[in-house]
Amino acid sequence: MPAPRNHSPRAARRPLPLLLLALALSACGHAGGPPGGQMPPPPQVNVASVVQNAVTQWDEFSGHIEAVDRVEVRPRVTGYLEKVAFEEGGEVSKGDLLFQIDDREYRAAYQRAQADAERARARVGLAERQVERARRLAEGKLIPRDDVDAREAELAQARADLAAMQAAVDTARLNLDFTRVVAPISGRVGKALVTPGNLVTGGMPTATLLTTVVSLDPVYVEFEGDENTYLRYQGLARAGERQSSREAPNPVRVALAGESGFPHEGHMVFVDNALDPATGTIHARALLPNPDRVFTPGLFARVQLLGSGSHDALLIHDRAVITDQDRKYVFVLGPENKALRRDVKLGPSIDGLRVVSDGLKPGEQVLVNGTQKVFFPGMAVAPFVVPMDQPEQQPPAPAGAPGAAAH
Repeated sequence: MPAPRNHSPRAARRPLPLLLLALALSACGHAGGPPGGQMPPPPQVNVASVVQNAVTQWDEFSGHIEAVDRVEVRPRVTGYLEKVAFEEGGEVSKGDLLFQIDDREYRAAYQRAQADAERARARVGLAERQVERARRLAEGKLIPRDDVDAREAELAQARADLAAMQAAVDTARLNLDFTRVVAPISGRVGKALVTPGNLVTGGMPTATLLTTVVSLDPVYVEFEGDENTYLRYQGLARAGERQSSREAPNPVRVALAGESGFPHEGHMVFVDNALDPATGTIHARALLPNPDRVFTPGLFARVQLLGSGSHDALLIHDRAVITDQDRKYVFVLGPENKALRRDVKLGPSIDGLRVVSDGLKPGEQVLVNGTQKVFFPGMAVAPFVVPMDQPEQQPPAPAGAPGAAAH
């Protein structure tokens, strides 16, 4: 009889070590690289030609918005406040009524002054008639000449009294007018600091502060420039490359917090006559139109001031720049599509591109996207040419690849 076969699990697993040994030997046969000895393809990167343009440098500063005119509204006469005639925080025009002071006392004083002036005017009329009569009598030798002189002196005194009374009328008229506190300028009025029923005092220096008014259009943007920038501007002015802001309305561009770019334009109107030795800065001011009430006094602003005349410069995108400790460098496309390192010196950003003051030549191509795929200088890459201002532009998908357009 044939011997019975062994169907135990242990007997079924006996060929497994041989299988593992075969797989290990197969893996060792490919340890030297990809199957067939092929190298991986070079990485795809975007390259762009260095841009050469005529540029104008703009220097950036931090500043704040200020009103051109700011007036503290105070009464010129003393009295009890009767009415607040404006909406707090609203716009007012020059001459609009802001506060009304009780005017009864001042109206009575004005009427009394008018009555005094009328009496003085009547005395002048009487004195004039007496002088005329005395002159006729003197011509007929009926009265001495001294009487005529006396009458003329009385007329002169009466006229002087009338002038004094008329001045008192004008003063009383002014005091009566001053009970109406009006807006001294057009602009935005602040909070009413005194409410009706309170006594307000006129005349400086103890006059009661009632409110404030600030002008709205135009406005100033105030900022500080550092000493090095000021010296550079002076050098450019001496060389005839840029006019001083003291002599020319050099343009400025302004942006408020949260705004991109510098959408608002103005011009310089003032540069201080000395630097502050404590801070090493000099105060400057530019004027901005504000018809749409975009600017409010006190707002923070970023300011760009024309920093140079037009000159040729090389420009690259910031995406191309790599930082190595305190150095900046880029990869340029060399012979055989190899990525070569170039240390560069950078200047300001102009219209979205960075000025390169040293390290590159016109026409060179720099890597602007995919630099993280370059592990060492001299590594071969597969370049795809893009515009300098579009570093992330993608190459078209190959025909037949997923996502490619069907033809």
